[in-house]
Amino acid sequence: MPSSEMSEYLVLTAMGSDRTGCVSELTKLASACECNIIDSRMAIFGQEFTFIMLLNGSAKAIYQIETKLPTIAVKLDLITMMKRTSGYQAQDFTKHYEVSYAGIDQPGILKSVTAFFAARKIDISSLKSETNPETNQMRASIHIALTEGTSIEEIENEFFQLCQLIDVHGTITKADSNLI
Repeated sequence: MPSSEMSEYLVLTAMGSDRTGCVSELTKLASACECNIIDSRMAIFGQEFTFIMLLNGSAKAIYQIETKLPTIAVKLDLITMMKRTSGYQAQDFTKHYEVSYAGIDQPGILKSVTAFFAARKIDISSLKSETNPETNQMRASIHIALTEGTSIEEIENEFFQLCQLIDVHGTITKADSNLI
């Protein structure tokens, strides 16, 4: 991409039935439109999949994918959303942690845990939660990143108190990155 052209960013989300080839078609479209895939995530939920990409490219490239995606979405029977955004900005995060908890599933547990981090202005960079419907056991893994001045010891103590309150077993361990 010529340096005189301003780089633009687009978050693209696609959801549909889990069929072989959908992700390949979406990444092929991004490439054909001369967009770079900066980040992407995919998850399967039952018989459905969700795919999210952060793309960047020239104004022409982003416009091209915005124009061509609806046709591909209809062909693949996908629901899609797009949103222009600013680019990825590196944060001053120096320490990454994985927060895990497990126990009997009860309404409000995930809400309590995410509210715990929000109240402390700690961003959640990824979250995975699942429940076994046969045993009613749930478990979750959340990745957080902290700045140099944040005390993990204080967060751990308060998190363990929350775990006792909501009756789950929790752990916090150092992680190499903020991705699950």
